[in-house]
Amino acid sequence: QVQLVESGGGLVQAGGSLRLSCAASGSDFSVNAMAWYRQAPGKQREFAAAISSGGSTNYADSVKGRFTISRDNAKHTVYLQMNSLKPEDTAVYYCNAESPFLGGFWGQGTQVTVSS
Repeated sequence: QVQLVESGGGLVQAGGSLRLSCAASGSDFSVNAMAWYRQAPGKQREFAAAISSGGSTNYADSVKGRFTISRDNAKHTVYLQMNSLKPEDTAVYYCNAESPFLGGFWGQGTQVTVSS
């Protein structure tokens, strides 16, 4: 099993920044692909950003150039730096881990609210 705990969400004005953190435990973190997804009210969960075990990154077009995903294998933590936030970024943000040995896991989510 992999346990994921997100933190760093909150209320911010449009144009502001937040950094989300996701602390992982229960597996060899360095081999996991990690990702952030988000779910806005009344909408399906959607992909935001991902980082492979080797550090390659991928972003949804809607966040490209504004969000940066990174990982610290020594701290078993993945981060999502969110800049130039827009009201449409308002959502619950979920951390996802894909272990090559254990499968996929989700955190409980952290709320991000961007006011206009």
